[in-house]
Amino acid sequence: MAEAARGVGDAGFIGVAERRFRQVFGVAPSPEEVHSWQHSWPALLQILRSAGLEAVHLLLEYSLPATGERVDALLIGRDASGQLCTVAIELKQWTHAQLSPARPGMVRVGGRVVQHPARQVGGYVHYLQQWVSRDGLPLTVRGAAVLHDAPAELVAELRGRASDGPAGAYPVLGRDDLTPVPSAQALAQRLGCADLSPVSWDDVEGFLQVEHRPSPALLQRAGEVIEGRDAFTLIGDQDLARQEVLHAVEAARTRGKKSVVVVTGGPGTGKTVIACRLLGDLCRQPGANPRLLSPSGTLTRQLRRTVGDVFKGLITTFLNRVPAGITDNSVVLLDEAHRARTYPDHQQGAFPVILGKVIDQAAVTVLFLDERQIVRPTEGLTLKQLEQHASRIGSSFAHIDLVSQFRCNGSRAYQQWVDRLFQPEGTASAWRGCDYDLAAAADPEQLDRWVAVHANRGHTARLTAGFCWPWDSPPTPPLLPEVVITWDGADGPGSWARPWNCRADELGFDHPDVPARPFWATDAGGHDQVGCIYTAQGMEYAYNAVIMGDDLVRRGERWIAQPDASHDTQLRDLPPQRYLYYALNTYRTLATRGSRGTRLYSTDAVTQSFLQTLLPPDGELTRNSLPR
Repeated sequence: MAEAARGVGDAGFIGVAERRFRQVFGVAPSPEEVHSWQHSWPALLQILRSAGLEAVHLLLEYSLPATGERVDALLIGRDASGQLCTVAIELKQWTHAQLSPARPGMVRVGGRVVQHPARQVGGYVHYLQQWVSRDGLPLTVRGAAVLHDAPAELVAELRGRASDGPAGAYPVLGRDDLTPVPSAQALAQRLGCADLSPVSWDDVEGFLQVEHRPSPALLQRAGEVIEGRDAFTLIGDQDLARQEVLHAVEAARTRGKKSVVVVTGGPGTGKTVIACRLLGDLCRQPGANPRLLSPSGTLTRQLRRTVGDVFKGLITTFLNRVPAGITDNSVVLLDEAHRARTYPDHQQGAFPVILGKVIDQAAVTVLFLDERQIVRPTEGLTLKQLEQHASRIGSSFAHIDLVSQFRCNGSRAYQQWVDRLFQPEGTASAWRGCDYDLAAAADPEQLDRWVAVHANRGHTARLTAGFCWPWDSPPTPPLLPEVVITWDGADGPGSWARPWNCRADELGFDHPDVPARPFWATDAGGHDQVGCIYTAQGMEYAYNAVIMGDDLVRRGERWIAQPDASHDTQLRDLPPQRYLYYALNTYRTLATRGSRGTRLYSTDAVTQSFLQTLLPPDGELTRNSLPR
C-alpha cells in the first residue's frame, strides 16, 4: 500500500493502471472509470495512510469472476488470530443522492439508479466467503462503503436505509468519518482494519492464485432451496429426462470420459424446469462444482429471483467468456442453448469457440435445445453440430428428446398446429382442438381488452409483437407509444398505440409500475407494454396475445418475408429467403408463450383474413373449451 500511496499522484500511475486493466480484462477501462480512479484513489490512499495502514496490502479493481463484478479496493492482512483477512471497500464520490422508501435497496445518483453501497459491499463479502475461502485458504472477510466526499446528512440517510436488513452490518463512512479523529486507531477501527498486520508476498500470491469455486456450504444450501421450490417439481417425461441426465453424468464420471448430453424439446416441454432441478441434484452431490448457464439475461435474472440472488455465481448468463471455476469435475447445464452466440466473433470453423472451451473444461455439458427457436443470425446451435463436435473431440454423446407438453394447457394438438402453421409453405389446417383457448382477434383493441380482462382477474396476460415498429423510448420511463396500428373496421377507421417494454434492467426509480425488462413477463404492469421476442423468449404467462407485423405475410400457400418492414437491425438487411427462417421461428416462439390461451392478429389484411379462416373469432371458442 505504501508504494501505491507514493505513486498515485503521478500522472504515469493511472496510465500503468489502464494498461494493466486491458491486460487482465481484455478491454480498456471506460473514460468514466478512469476519471473515478483519478478522483477516488488518492482520497483512499490518504485515508489509509491517516489510519496507519501503510503496511497492509492493497488490491485495486479486484475481479470477482463468477459475478463479472469488481471490488473497488481490497485490503489484505492478518487479523488478531493470525488468519488471513480481506476488507472489501466500495468507493463512492457522492455528494448528493436520492433515496425512496419504496426502493430501500436502491439509490439514484446523477440520473442513474444503483444499488445501495452497503448492499454492494455485502455482496462482495458473501462472494469472498463462499467462492474463495476454504479449508486450504481460510479467510476472515469484512467490508465497508467509503463515501469520501459525502456530507453527514447523506451518510445518515444511507445508514438509516440499510439498518433494518443484512446490509446494516457494513459501515457507511462519509467525509466526517474518514479523518483520524480522535486517533488513527479509531479511523482504522471504523474501516474494520484496526487489528490487521502485514502479510508476506507469498500470502498475497496464494490469495491471487486460488481457484474461485462455490463452497460446499453454498452448494448444499442451493440444493435444498431448489428442491423445496414447487416451481421445479417434475412430472412424467420431465423426471425421466432428469434421470437420464443423471445417469449420463454418473457414467461419464465412472469412465473418466468427457460427455455431451443434449436435451431437445419444443416450447413448454419443461427444459428449464429440468435444468433447474438438475442443478439442485448436482449441488448436493459430493465434490460438486455445477453451473447453470443461459445466453438469456432475462431468464438468468428470473431464475436468480426464484432461487435467490445469493446463488448468482451458480446461475449466470453465458455470452462471451467461460464462467469462472469450471473444472474437470464440473457439470455445466446450458439452458436455451439454441441462443448461444455463434457468429461472427464466436465461431471459427465448425463450432463456437467459447462453447467449445466450456465443453473442453467441464466433465459433462448438458445442453437444452429447440432449434426452431433460433431467431437471429448471431445465434444458433443444432443437435447435429453438437453430435459432430462430441465425436471430433472424443467425448461421449447422448440425446434425450422431450415430447410431453406442459405449457399451452398440455395441448399436443396446439403445439402441432403451431408447428405446421409456421412452416414456410403448405396448407395449414383449421384449428379444431378443444383443449386450448385459441382464436383470432379482430383488431388490436380487442387484443388489448382480452389481455386486460385476464390481468384484472389476477392472471398473467401479455401482448407481444414482431419487431416491426421503432424503439424510440428512452432507457427508463416514461415510455413512448411506439407500437402504432391503424385499421379499417366495421365501424370505421381505428387506431391503437402502446409502448414497447422498458429497456432498463432495473425497476425505474420513479415508475415502480413499469417492470424492468427481465421481469416484463411476470411483474405487475407488464400487460400495459408490448413485449418483443427478446423479452418473451424463455418466458411463459397464462394468456398470450400476438401481433404479427408486416415482416411476415401470407400469400397463397406460402409465407413471404418482408425484411424491410422490420426494425431489428440484426435482421432487416438479410435477403428475404434468409429472413423468412428467423421470422417463422420468431412468431412460432411468440405463439407458444401462453399456458392457457392465445389470440393472434396480423397487421397485414391478407394475412389477417388467412388467420380468420383457420381460427374462430375471439369469444366463440371459450364457450366450447374445457373448464379452466
